[in-house]
Amino acid sequence: MLYGTPMANLLLIESPGKSKKLSQILGAGWQVKASMGHVRELANDGDDALGFDLLESRVECRYEPREARGKKVLAELRQAVKQADEVYIATDPDREGETIGWHLQQALKLNNPRRVVYSEITPQAVKAAIAHPRSLDQSLIAAGRARDCLDKLVGYKGSKHVVWRLNIGAKSMGRVQSATLHLLCTREQEIQAFQPQDYWSVWVEYQEGFKAFYRATRASARTKAPTVGAPPDDAAEGKESQESDRVTSQAEADRLVAIARSAPHQVATVEGKTTTQAAPPPFITSSLQQAAGTKLRFSPEKTMKVAQSLYEAGHITYMRTDSVTLAAPFRAAVRHYLEQHDPSNVPNQIARHRAVKGAQEAHEAIRPTAVDRVPAQLQNQVSGDDAKLYELIWNRAIASQCCPARLRKTRVVTRSGTSQWEARGQVVEFPGYTRYWNNLSADTQLPALQQGQPLTLKQAAADKKQTQPPPRYTEPKLVQLMERKGIGRPSTYAPTIKTLKEREYVQVEKGKLQPTALGLALDTALETLLPDLLQPEFTAQMELALDTIAQGKQDWQGYLTHWHRTYFAPALEKAGQLLLTKGVQPLNTTDSKPASKPPKSPGTVTKAACPTCGALMTKVPSKSQKLKADHFLKCVAAKCGTVMFWNAKGKRYELPYAQRTPNPDAFTTIPCPVCGALLERYAYTKEGTAKVMLRCSLLEHRQGKCKDVAFFESRDEFWSPKFGTLKLESLVK
Repeated sequence: MLYGTPMANLLLIESPGKSKKLSQILGAGWQVKASMGHVRELANDGDDALGFDLLESRVECRYEPREARGKKVLAELRQAVKQADEVYIATDPDREGETIGWHLQQALKLNNPRRVVYSEITPQAVKAAIAHPRSLDQSLIAAGRARDCLDKLVGYKGSKHVVWRLNIGAKSMGRVQSATLHLLCTREQEIQAFQPQDYWSVWVEYQEGFKAFYRATRASARTKAPTVGAPPDDAAEGKESQESDRVTSQAEADRLVAIARSAPHQVATVEGKTTTQAAPPPFITSSLQQAAGTKLRFSPEKTMKVAQSLYEAGHITYMRTDSVTLAAPFRAAVRHYLEQHDPSNVPNQIARHRAVKGAQEAHEAIRPTAVDRVPAQLQNQVSGDDAKLYELIWNRAIASQCCPARLRKTRVVTRSGTSQWEARGQVVEFPGYTRYWNNLSADTQLPALQQGQPLTLKQAAADKKQTQPPPRYTEPKLVQLMERKGIGRPSTYAPTIKTLKEREYVQVEKGKLQPTALGLALDTALETLLPDLLQPEFTAQMELALDTIAQGKQDWQGYLTHWHRTYFAPALEKAGQLLLTKGVQPLNTTDSKPASKPPKSPGTVTKAACPTCGALMTKVPSKSQKLKADHFLKCVAAKCGTVMFWNAKGKRYELPYAQRTPNPDAFTTIPCPVCGALLERYAYTKEGTAKVMLRCSLLEHRQGKCKDVAFFESRDEFWSPKFGTLKLESLVK
């Protein structure tokens, strides 16, 4: 120990939000410093600005401070290290945190830093971690470095050699990003191709007080009406809508109604049974995002931001996890809590919850750090959003340790003539875990009935309905799908969706994610040029390889060089050949094989002149569901290849968005408050109403630093929530 040193121990963490809490726990003799997340990154030099070289079986990486902030943070940390007797690295307890810890060791030239890991910021957990330090885990670091290199390899090379050459305005592709976009575009194709069909739901209502639905008597004749997927375990969906077996013609529906009205009714069978429903597991990252999206209308990004705040304040455990396990002391604390406050809900044996396939299970599920800190206690201590999310986490964790719910289910079959009708009821006899987390549909009580009992018909009718296309995904549902498909990991779900929105590949419409024209165009092109990278199974295999590296079972440099040599480099070369030999267009992907001969004229010549070279354009038929017409125009002149697409609203052909010449009449005399370029008028439609807004006139700025520049028309002025008001008289009309 160095006497006279005011701060003998230095604790390095990621987020400054934890500093105050940790300083209070550790007390005198400790200095807590934050790296502010990543301090170093791969340099933007070398081949395709990758910042690393792929040799025969080695990867030589070059790292540099992350922008000016990284340089400043490292300079401050070097001074703190000089004053410290011992340095402890307490970055986040995951693969990314381990890699950040390694970067700190390298940049600060630490000989033997002590790695401490805790999943909750409480005195007991932090002091226990300090008392039992370990070395940095080289296998986790290898997996983190492999992920960084793999993502940059796919993102930089794929974007430069494929995406940019499409010339459609798309900025980038990515290993997880493009596979996720493909899920959305595939669903959009299903929606566009969907053909609605009429059907009828036939039902009867009895004076005895219940409603029954038509059921075909022969199993081979039964055609179920379209059913909605099972409700997620993160929401109480209320009473589910019921329907009869599908009747596909008006005549048949009328015949069944006529039988119901003319023939006497009686009870054919009454079945009753008692079942149990086990408690759901505690939250993992994906299920927390799904529940917060359903119940609180939080985006995944907001959910993680609020959860980070709760974690840093010491209220919950670490929020990036795929494990459903809970520590034994916490389970014991919950049992004690239930014995004191809800003794009928103490189970003889706790349900075992199974983790999702491929889960790393590095640490606990998400839970409150103290069972006795009930949600009501936090109402006046934290923000409203923090309190709401904490209540979800507390309720779900307690529910996971409770008794199953006990349900009494009833099935009644009635008969009239040759027709059969069914009614189902469900009553909760014992709520069990649902006192804390209700994911059951509302009770449906059926009257007491006896077999052979005659019934009095009150009403018989048939409701005409239409089959519905599959729904677009909400952000929480997309996270659920990404998890199920093995795309990404808990730390990547929210950032991936954020990137897709920032790149303008998807937009949020009525709470659902919808691919934009740009997103659809990029996905269709990549489906021809780099199809493997869009497949969930292919991406999931890469994630499994990273997991194998993290377990110390595979060399990361050998994996990366082999993957690039045997798959990615040949795939990029093939994509380049397709772009050269066939002039692949992003919205016309009828053939993915390179042509051995120059392509013939793809369609009929029109009178439309090419806006690029003046030659007459050719009308090319297309069956793509993504087009607004059954064709597009293409210039077949040598070294041109310009394409134009039909704008149904404007009733004209237009160039891809990024290639259009700005309209000088749209410019105003008002400079952009961020970059100084002139603002332009932009006409758009919202909920059927034509509107006008002002935005930066430079496309590359609108997608970057000027993305928040938006002035919305409001009576005699344009108004921006960030930049204030502009009077109409100040604009050039």
